[in-house]
Amino acid sequence: MPSQKVTIRSRKYDQSIRREWPCELIEQKGPLLAVIGEFDEDIGSISRGTISYEYFWLDRWYNVFRFHSPRGELLNYYCNISLPPTFEDGVIDYVDLDIDVLVWRDHSYKILDLDEFEVNSISFNYPERVVSNAKKALDELIGVIKEGEFPFAV
Repeated sequence: MPSQKVTIRSRKYDQSIRREWPCELIEQKGPLLAVIGEFDEDIGSISRGTISYEYFWLDRWYNVFRFHSPRGELLNYYCNISLPPTFEDGVIDYVDLDIDVLVWRDHSYKILDLDEFEVNSISFNYPERVVSNAKKALDELIGVIKEGEFPFAV
């Protein structure tokens, strides 16, 4: 499949845009969309030039970013619990549900922002179905990490 330019759009639950960035779609296989991008500026602890392989499933409540140094060395993974994305007109659009999981090369991990999820679930009035599915997605993701399944098999 030849690569195709796409935009990744991360939203808050109220639909406001958190961040957008350009990527190249490198694989579309069933519900999986795989893209690659390069950071053109420092964002938090992520340095300019970092290569990001990003995996979005149209039927899953999480996505996974695999970060590599400009030389190709695997740095870590960053996972977002989110509503399943949509993919229309070259835009992968998802709602970030605040819970993140940072995964190191040895597959040890740290769950981040549970407190932010709790606060936002009240302030944005997340329906019970969203809260329940987010927690199930976190459990599923942790299982995938522990088993070293794709995309953690690198």
